[in-house]
Order: sequence, then structure tokens, then C-alpha cells
Amino acid sequence: MITSEHLHKELTVGQVAARSGVAVTALHFYEAKGLIKSNRNQGNQRRYPREVLRRVALIKVAQRLGIPLAEIGAALQTLPDNRAPTAADWQVLSAQWSRELDERINQLTSLRDKLNGCIGCGCLSMEACPLRNYGDVLGEQGPGAQLLESGTDPK
Repeated sequence: MITSEHLHKELTVGQVAARSGVAVTALHFYEAKGLIKSNRNQGNQRRYPREVLRRVALIKVAQRLGIPLAEIGAALQTLPDNRAPTAADWQVLSAQWSRELDERINQLTSLRDKLNGCIGCGCLSMEACPLRNYGDVLGEQGPGAQLLESGTDPK
């Protein structure tokens, strides 16, 4: 039988690592970055509230989506510290991240499609290649590969 005391018992870093599938060093890193929090017992050992398991799961999913840790941290700061993220919390966060992922997918698809043309012919033609920047005419528009990022053509 699970008692109320059992539900409120804090977890060791090893228990959190085992249950979440995240290395102890990663948990320490997340804590140093402010993504999760622990308490210290009398022996100065970390003890985590059970809610940390849901936060770690959220961090892992967001990382697999390619969300930078800084953005994950900012998102977690919008949530209360004293409870696990809820389904409603996840809906808000995932809607925001979904828009960002769609934008990134569109950019990567465009980049891939432009690179395929160059890889297919191998000529890097000054007339047809989307990688070209003859005479540095795109330098005025800013740093980076302007043709690949914006899809514009300086002709």
C-alpha cells in the first residue's frame, strides 16, 4: 500500500537518474543551470521532490526536439516550482515550440532542396548555383549565406 508519506518522500540523485534515464552528471548540470532544484539533507546530500521527474521528462522531450537549454529554462521558469508540469502546461509550451519547429523545418527543407541541386551537378555554376555570391554582392545584406537563408537571388 502506498502511503501519503511515501508519496512525499524525496528522491536521491541516483533514484532520479534511474527513474528518468538521465545520468547523474546531467542532473547536476540541469540543477546548475536552474532547470531543476533539489534540497540538501543533514548530510548535505541532494534530495529531489518527486515533481522533478516530470520536469526532467519535459527537458528530455524538449531536447530531442532540438530546443536549446536556454529556451527550456525560460519555459520552466514560467511554471510554479511546487508542482509537476501539467498537461495544460505542456499544451502551452508545446504550442510555442511547435511553431518554432515548423519554421525550422521549413528553413531546413529549403536548405536541403537548394543543396541537392549543387550536389546533383557538382558544378557550383556562377549562373545557377544557390551558394554563389559573385563579387560579394550579398555582403551588404548581412553575414552568412544570404541566398540559402532567405531564398533571394541577387540577379
